[in-house]
Amino acid sequence: MKKVAVVLVDRANYGRLKPVMRELQKLAEIQLQTVCAGTMLLERFGRARDVVAKDGFAIDSEVYIEVEGSVPITMTKTIGMGVIEFASEFQRLKPDFVLIIGDRYEALAAAIAAVFQNLCLIHLQGGEVSGSIDESTRHAITKLAHYHFPATRRAGDFIVAMGEDPATVFPLGCPCCDVVAEAARQLPAEMLAKHGVGLPIDFSRPYLLAIYHPVTTDYGHQEQQMEEVLAALLALNIQTVMIWPNIDAGADRVAKAIRRFREFHHDFPLHAYKNLEPEVYIPLLKNAACCVGNSSSFVRETSFLGTPVVLVGSRQDGREWSPSVIRVEPFRDPILRAVREQIARGRYPAATLYGQAEVSRAIARQVAALKPYIQKRLHYGANSLPGRV
Repeated sequence: MKKVAVVLVDRANYGRLKPVMRELQKLAEIQLQTVCAGTMLLERFGRARDVVAKDGFAIDSEVYIEVEGSVPITMTKTIGMGVIEFASEFQRLKPDFVLIIGDRYEALAAAIAAVFQNLCLIHLQGGEVSGSIDESTRHAITKLAHYHFPATRRAGDFIVAMGEDPATVFPLGCPCCDVVAEAARQLPAEMLAKHGVGLPIDFSRPYLLAIYHPVTTDYGHQEQQMEEVLAALLALNIQTVMIWPNIDAGADRVAKAIRRFREFHHDFPLHAYKNLEPEVYIPLLKNAACCVGNSSSFVRETSFLGTPVVLVGSRQDGREWSPSVIRVEPFRDPILRAVREQIARGRYPAATLYGQAEVSRAIARQVAALKPYIQKRLHYGANSLPGRV
């Protein structure tokens, strides 16, 4: 039996890996180990670890690594703390594979801890292009990983172009398409009304969904950027659901702008949530009149749903996105114009850019067929050296 340690470092990780974990659980040859770390464990981010447990997954490890502060130095220290703590947990769990997703700096710490203990690393969603420090983090993880599951064919081509062995690259799609397919389309309005803070939202009327995470490579400007987003929302005067930002450098500045806005515009119809379960978030995404901000879910999940999106700023620059996305600079007027244009346009046809159905099952079955190996080699055609031994 192969032991697969799935590392979850934030709410988005779990939202996309949940169906993969379900499929891995079904396989007799796989022992799933669930490792919760990062903001998954923090109350101010909704403690998504409790959602994982409620969904029936045994939590094999809790790894506390976040250094508070939301500035570049605390992100850096979190990586160092993460390497130390993940190393101890991997030594205890002794997995055959460590599976991580995406481009979080906490995931980079897990990747370093795994490969320096001669553990075979599986990486999902590598090969993509984006803004922020995520771009560098993602490609660093790719060069550490032994097997790759990119979400698109272009991403797979980029991984191979980076010198990875094509035999280790499986472009099967993004598991978020399974989350979208399984989620109910009906909004759980009563449940939403009982949580979060702010004025109530009438979900029978149009609403906006806003998420704005700090752009780490633009540190020092996040508060002003959030103020521009909020100024556009105020001018639109449409009831708005907002999800709090992640913990990246600048998050406290973004949160400060939101709190100040709520203080001075307490009659504006805004309701904010720390965290929402995937089964709740997807219907919220599906039924929004328009999404505004820079969340990666506004690129991935919305492509399946056809929800209009106004993508603000550089955080997702370079990613593949569907025609439902309009990208603007983080200033009030272009945001305002784009949202009005998107609402007037209405819903878009569903796109299959990031895959179609049963991606998670295909990923789980491929993981079960993999053989762990340690030594990687740079792979460039005829000049490649033997490495997968």
